[in-house]
Amino acid sequence: MPQSILSSTSRETIESISLLAYVAEAAEWDNRSHLRRVKAYAFTLFTTLGLQAAEAELLALACVLHDVGKAATPDELLKRQGQYTPAEWQVMERHTIDGEKMLRDASSPILRAGAVIALTHHERWDGSGYPNHTIGEAIPMSGRVCALVDVFDALTTARLYKDPVDREEAFDLIRRASGTLFDPAVVQAFVNSRSVFLSR
Repeated sequence: MPQSILSSTSRETIESISLLAYVAEAAEWDNRSHLRRVKAYAFTLFTTLGLQAAEAELLALACVLHDVGKAATPDELLKRQGQYTPAEWQVMERHTIDGEKMLRDASSPILRAGAVIALTHHERWDGSGYPNHTIGEAIPMSGRVCALVDVFDALTTARLYKDPVDREEAFDLIRRASGTLFDPAVVQAFVNSRSVFLSR
């Protein structure tokens, strides 16, 4: 990927992308810290996996758009925090498809990468994810990385409906899900970056 993509991206554009990601989830919770951590964690994994810094930075920024489709999810469902009927779960899961539709025709490479991540960040290595039950390497690498960092951050931070899990415990849960929920190569990069994920 050209080295100049991010260097030619203005601070205002980057701030606009971050604001778009925040506003999409604002009805559910104040997600700004979550988005900052997801971006930082993703950059760590992309570089550990061997991507050049410019591409890793672009994809890490695109990761903040993973839940942008929640802008189309009814506020009542976002605010309820669980206890959904099967039909309501289907509506909640549509944020992946809605996010991809919002971003896929953009001219910006960051937004186009965000479309891929929005669609695939809930897919799982063994095909148990959604929306398409995609399996293994058929899931784009960007989606596989975002899936792991999003889950790690969700586990380790307090939400209205749950207490945080200890970082060591969350680390072990993800490590043991290698080859089932998460790409073994991404989990290995996660293990190799242990100090980043266990620092507070």
